Amino acid sequence: MSKMIHQSARAPKPVGPYSVGVSYKDLLFISGQIPLNPITNEMVTGSLEAETRQVLDNLKNLLEDFGSSLEDVLKVTVFLIDMKQFAAFNAIYAEYFKTTPPARSVIQVGALPKGANVEVEAIAIRKGA
Repeated sequence: MSKMIHQSARAPKPVGPYSVGVSYKDLLFISGQIPLNPITNEMVTGSLEAETRQVLDNLKNLLEDFGSSLEDVLKVTVFLIDMKQFAAFNAIYAEYFKTTPPARSVIQVGALPKGANVEVEAIAIRKGA
């Protein structure tokens, strides 16, 4: 079995030369998601909470489209522009990962694509692989 490239109509278009999702056997790798509205491909702005919800909704949609779910996520990497927003991010994140949260790293970065304040990437189990 070789790697498989995944695309989704429910995901924002990539902002660079990369695949939105790649799987190998039963592992699924989702590229970092920023708060782009998948219909308009415009940035969601206004608050970290609004950005975080869009990012996690994008992630959820991709996981579902590629044969997985939030419950199947093994590892998440979060990139924040400002670590002072950690608590606000966590409050929204906890709504999406309620029962069995994955392993996670949170990293403060100097900048993110398109001026985003948050980006999230994930590794998950792909069912039916």
